[in-house]
Amino acid sequence: MNVTPNTGEGISAPPPHEAYANAPDLRREIHQVLALGAERDGRQARTVTGPLVDATVAERTWRLRQAALMDRMALGDPGPGPVAAAAETAEQLVLLDRSHPDLVAGPHHPDAITSRRLYVRQEYAAWTAAGRPGA
Repeated sequence: MNVTPNTGEGISAPPPHEAYANAPDLRREIHQVLALGAERDGRQARTVTGPLVDATVAERTWRLRQAALMDRMALGDPGPGPVAAAAETAEQLVLLDRSHPDLVAGPHHPDAITSRRLYVRQEYAAWTAAGRPGA
């Protein structure tokens, strides 16, 4: 079966409109992902508004949101640059999840899905359904 990066055909990953149904608008998400990256890199202090979050969970949250953002941007502009950025950030999430399989939220392990972007959609939908832990 030919699986394209913009559909959930062949696996149970949700299509983009379902996976990102509860995602913030792109402008807000860009701002939030940049802020998470600054916190991660120590360029900005973490604003503590809730319980402290495990560093690995925080790293995964940032990588997941970054990968989902790049995927959404590539869906809107499927040129080589956005598609490459989506693929790269998706691969970074997969590498992290291989090291920490206990953080995988969806039904499929990252190596079970040939398209890394489909894996991002699966994980974003599962993360949203779980109440966005680590956010």
